[in-house]
Amino acid sequence: MESPQNIKKRLRSVNNINKITKAMEMVAATKMRKSQEIALASRPYAFAALDLLATVSSLDPAKLPELFQNRSRLRQGFGVPMKVLFVLVSSDKGLAGAFNSSVFRKFESHVKKDEAKHLNEEKFYLAVGEKANNYLTKKSYKVEKKFVQVGDFTMPEQVKPIADFIIKGFLEEKWDRVVIISTHFRSALKQEPHVRKVLPVDFDNIKSTIEEIIPERGKFADLIKEQQISFVPDKSKLKEYLIEPSAKEVLDKLAEHLFFVQVYHLILEANASEHSARRMAMKTASDNAKDLGEKLNLQYNKSRQARITTEIAEISAGAEALS
Repeated sequence: MESPQNIKKRLRSVNNINKITKAMEMVAATKMRKSQEIALASRPYAFAALDLLATVSSLDPAKLPELFQNRSRLRQGFGVPMKVLFVLVSSDKGLAGAFNSSVFRKFESHVKKDEAKHLNEEKFYLAVGEKANNYLTKKSYKVEKKFVQVGDFTMPEQVKPIADFIIKGFLEEKWDRVVIISTHFRSALKQEPHVRKVLPVDFDNIKSTIEEIIPERGKFADLIKEQQISFVPDKSKLKEYLIEPSAKEVLDKLAEHLFFVQVYHLILEANASEHSARRMAMKTASDNAKDLGEKLNLQYNKSRQARITTEIAEISAGAEALS
């Protein structure tokens, strides 16, 4: 049996770990509540932005901004491969359970799913978060740019450089399609990694995105059902808009703003998911440390009792030998 001194050292280490993980759990819980409130509060505006994007995407293709233009036919006609930008949204810090690994697994499964179909595509990579940059670098993918320290509670000015970089590359034809892999916040116990095809803006892609992120239960879901609200416009019932003085200039600016809102919302959802995953990971670690501490304490008492019993037996045997 292990000596009481060694067990006591292990018990002290476990108790220290328990204190640290408990403190980290409380910090993560505070951040989770705040980031969750921000993400949930942004959803109605984000859904409205997606609805408007879907409406604009249904207009005459000749009148649409560059962000809506699908270049696949043009590229195929000239035998030029399509250029695809993959954006991975992760955290800067670790100790978040399966938050980052689930995003990376989703990315790998998406790439493998249509590997033969997109074999000739030229691929580019953008990392949002230190963990995404480390993952892409480890896999020997060339990272075009990385954005780190976006913040625990992301502000619009922190996301704007990301959206501007993506838009600029698309308009300069550095990439023809943009795919974002991030995590959507369902609840404090459930976060789902999603693949979003954000550029070029397409009605079908927006429709599938809305269907994926609309909550299935809760107050917001109940309100949608009661009011019979649909965030996906009916193509047969679209309204016509008269835009003055320049429809092109207005639509160009509007498209860029709506795309920024979409990216901003994705990162807010990822923030809420990260803090929720970290809180659960730290809670699990605290519970495990507590259980291990109880087992070690029991083991220490048994070891100590065994040593005391042995010493008493030795004393008794010595006393008998002297008598």
